[in-house]
Amino acid sequence: MTDHVRIGILGAARIAPAAVVRPARSSTTVEVAAVAARDAGRARKFADRHVVAKVHDSYEALLDDPNIDAVYIPLPNGLHGKWTSRALAAGKHVLCEKPFAANADEAAEVAEVANASGLVVMEAFHYRYHPLVARMVEVVGELGPLRHVDARMSFPLPRFGDIRYSLELAGGALMDAGCYPVNLVRLLGGGEPEVRSARALLKGEGVDRAMRAELLFPAGHTGTVVASMWSRSVLKLSARVIGENGEMRVLNPFMPQLGHRLTVKLAGQRRVERFDRRTSYAYQLDAFAGAVLRGEPFPTTADDAVSTMRVIDAIYLAAGLAVRRPSNSA
Repeated sequence: MTDHVRIGILGAARIAPAAVVRPARSSTTVEVAAVAARDAGRARKFADRHVVAKVHDSYEALLDDPNIDAVYIPLPNGLHGKWTSRALAAGKHVLCEKPFAANADEAAEVAEVANASGLVVMEAFHYRYHPLVARMVEVVGELGPLRHVDARMSFPLPRFGDIRYSLELAGGALMDAGCYPVNLVRLLGGGEPEVRSARALLKGEGVDRAMRAELLFPAGHTGTVVASMWSRSVLKLSARVIGENGEMRVLNPFMPQLGHRLTVKLAGQRRVERFDRRTSYAYQLDAFAGAVLRGEPFPTTADDAVSTMRVIDAIYLAAGLAVRRPSNSA
């Protein structure tokens, strides 16, 4: 076994520099060794700009490269499951952007392959690897029996031709923004919730620009998920947990390196906690390398991704919309 992980990037996506390229520069265990894109010229420009040594003319060629140990997949949502499966068939470890697949059925199929492969398959919920989130889980334990869990991600994306509004590519606000609060309420709520109701605002047929869902957890407490790419809620990144003993509020649990605040009200006292500004992507890359090189456990597994996708599917159905489908494009 080598002492570092050589990663190839499938798709010269905008998120790739922040998620992998820049964190790898300060890592002693990860090297971004290659990139491939459907447009070879775009891949070459990406490689030149970010000093990536090798450019492949196709995704398949990158997967066939024996000098690549793992792949990072930042492709559109509808292609995540397909290329994760192909990467596993090629013997590569996978760091796949969220959401893990187009729907829960596809996620379950990919998870079955992943679990049988012996390879590392990590869903790239980078925020889960920041120390802030571990502390949030600890604080929830102080709050006593839970009453309500709330998580929200809203940001403005008025570019309606963006792939994130494409039904064919499994887009929509719930998929691209809402997967974060769905994942977080599952973590903080302690159990898999039932979707009681959901309401979508649409941008085009079947494509949600905003979504709100009300949940019920097995222990009896409730939950709320709010997501938006275009609504009156312009920018909201937050979490709130109410228990019998107190309350926790978190500003920006999803990108804490851009500023965050954890506030706890307990026993008549209020305290505020903050953590370092190292990026959640750097913590995630450390965890990925640790899993590949040393078999270290990690939270955002393929099985956990299936559970998140089940809630997403149930929200779409409760809102009167169809679940997303895998894309037929390359």
